[in-house]
Amino acid sequence: MSQITDEISRRRTFAIISHPDAGKTTLTEKLLLFGGAIHIAGAVKSNKIKKTATSDWMEIEKQRGISVATSVMGFNYGDYKINILDTPGHQDFAEDTYRTLTAVDSVIIVVDVAKGVEQQTRKLMEVCRMRNTPVIIFVNKLDREGRDPFEILDELESELKIAVRPLSWPINIGAKFKGVYNIFEKTLDLFTPNKQKVSERVEITDVNDPAIDEAVGDADAAKLREDLELIEGVYPEFDVNEYLDGKLAPVFFGSALNTFGVKELLDCFVQIAPSPRPIEAEERKVEPSEENFSGFVFKIHANMDPNHRSCIAFVKICSGKFERNAPYKHIRLGKILKFAAPTAFMAQKKNIVDEAFPGDIVGIPDTGNFKIGDTLTSGETLHYKGLPSFSPEMFKYIENTDPMKSKQLEKGVQQLMDEGVAQLFTNQFNGRKIIGTVGQLQFEVIQYRLLHEYGAQCRWEPISLYKACWIESDDQDALEAFKKRKHQFMATDREGRDVFLADSNYVLQMAQSDFPKIRFHFSSEF
Repeated sequence: MSQITDEISRRRTFAIISHPDAGKTTLTEKLLLFGGAIHIAGAVKSNKIKKTATSDWMEIEKQRGISVATSVMGFNYGDYKINILDTPGHQDFAEDTYRTLTAVDSVIIVVDVAKGVEQQTRKLMEVCRMRNTPVIIFVNKLDREGRDPFEILDELESELKIAVRPLSWPINIGAKFKGVYNIFEKTLDLFTPNKQKVSERVEITDVNDPAIDEAVGDADAAKLREDLELIEGVYPEFDVNEYLDGKLAPVFFGSALNTFGVKELLDCFVQIAPSPRPIEAEERKVEPSEENFSGFVFKIHANMDPNHRSCIAFVKICSGKFERNAPYKHIRLGKILKFAAPTAFMAQKKNIVDEAFPGDIVGIPDTGNFKIGDTLTSGETLHYKGLPSFSPEMFKYIENTDPMKSKQLEKGVQQLMDEGVAQLFTNQFNGRKIIGTVGQLQFEVIQYRLLHEYGAQCRWEPISLYKACWIESDDQDALEAFKKRKHQFMATDREGRDVFLADSNYVLQMAQSDFPKIRFHFSSEF
């Protein structure tokens, strides 16, 4: 039994979330650098090394410089096994990020020191709050001009609605940036702008050590001591349990691009962050240390390798030990499956794994067996919950431009929908297919991937819709009457559930008041 318990206690599975451009992918790279998982960061801009960031590998990401799919990367750091999920920051892909947050035990939020908290970050923090996920904040880009650190702390508290406690503190910022004092370990790190080397650490006994004055000069040393006194006065002592309950966020300062302040973050993180926790299934609470395996699919990715038309289902292991070739039960299909080639990821490099433990993410080649939210177990019937689809905000008709390729188009659309990139509705009135997304960019991504991965061409046609709502009622007659009256606006989703396509807020409100027996839902979980 002890092997599982040991393995669980050394696992740290977390997601890095932020607004686009706050430096999330760069931070991910630097963490991998410390884990020895990569030896040279993609951020190196020299002409000799033409490499894009390790975690962005889809063609469209390389062209746009944004991350659109969540990457999974595992590496060892000291005694710990760390699994990072790098999420898309772009809000058109928020849906992917919400789902990723169901598969992690904690979160690191990256905030740009000049821009502070941005809208997307607020939204993601709400998802963390719903699940009481512990959060650490990394304030990035200190080597550029930005705002006063105390001002940033106030903003973090008011905008993210969480208590904060700095565990490191910057000495100046921007052009005068000299380094960071690590409050958690009482050490001083001096900054040298260098993307490849880690900065030097000055040996000090405490904050009054004259070595600090020598290193940064009298004026900055005095300011640092004053700031630290203020921090001790204003902020409560750091309490690990408050952090684990999701009530307190420790804050670190640094510059990911210059690999500065990142190691402090990582060293503190492995000490305080939670190992895999119990998870609520519909049937009962599942402890990670249970002997029987269970896990759920939180993401499906088509074409990780363009040469092989295959999908990969990402499974988060919740309990027990996952073993290659062992028979596992697919709950929704009720059938037993064996997996001969489960993989673990280091961005695009995958290795076949023989076993994996709670907190790990395993990729399983998928030939169409999986949907997002599916549960796999050693035999017990369990349903993991909390993987909602939200009502899309943009809609277009999808039309085939090449009748010879209708099969390819259909297959491509099915696989991309399985990935949860967007949602597909079929209009009951004219049989046309409607794609609903959270953002405009997804239409481009779908069109691009259909062409490049499936050889199918599509075009979009406008449709003016306000919202898609799932409807249900206990009164069958009322439901039929509603569908008859609104037959032009009725559609079904891929599960065959009834969806009402309201073309304006007014129409939706009228429908809600005219048909009191109908329940209208704006997310697919009800």
